[in-house]
Amino acid sequence: MRLHLSTWPDIEAYLQKSKTIVIPIGSTEQHGPNGLVGTDALCPEIIAEAAAKQRTFLIGPTFSVGVAQHHLGFPGSMTLRPTTVIATMKDWTDSLTRHGFERIFWLNGHGGNTATIQAAFAEIYAERSLRQAGHNENMDLRLKAVNWWELPGVMSVCTQQFPSGDGMHATASEVAVTYAAYPDQVRNVEMSPRIAPVGRFRDADHYRKTFPDGRIGSDPSQATPEKGQIIIDAAAKSLCHQLDLFEGETE
Repeated sequence: MRLHLSTWPDIEAYLQKSKTIVIPIGSTEQHGPNGLVGTDALCPEIIAEAAAKQRTFLIGPTFSVGVAQHHLGFPGSMTLRPTTVIATMKDWTDSLTRHGFERIFWLNGHGGNTATIQAAFAEIYAERSLRQAGHNENMDLRLKAVNWWELPGVMSVCTQQFPSGDGMHATASEVAVTYAAYPDQVRNVEMSPRIAPVGRFRDADHYRKTFPDGRIGSDPSQATPEKGQIIIDAAAKSLCHQLDLFEGETE
């Protein structure tokens, strides 16, 4: 069930049964010579939609631009400042809690968002603590964020599909996930070197100089729709289990 494809009466009825919403969050940034610019936003969206076929829950709008200043040396990449992401996540959360949502699960597709997501959670919880007693005191708000590749069991499946060259950025796994959902977007590009170098980076100019084709430690030419579907299936199953646990939390 997708929020954008629902009416307000649909959402009102849903809230009578569940207070949970899953929000895919990612980034709009380069993913090497054969990876789609929207990969980090598409992957959590694809996995959430696959999970929703197995278990009833609401999928919110995708938070598709994240913290990615270091990718701005590549055309098409976009970024938000961390402070902007924090403020926006807070506004989204305030909007949802006003309607009665109490379990907000952020399914993340971009490692560069991780620290900022946690800072946003700290800001949201701090404001609730500082409010006057009695304001929404009966609301049991819980926020959770998980990188999709860190869902239990998923990384081992990725490793089985790509024993070498999965890498750290523009990974074979994430490219394969997007190819499974959008097979008409498969790009056959020869990588040179086959497995990209690894290393550290600072700003956008330094990143482009250090990793000229955008990849870090990866060989995404291995990506296929078939391997991507295997990863999606594993991630969707794991997400359903994590939502069961999240909804059942009492402490």
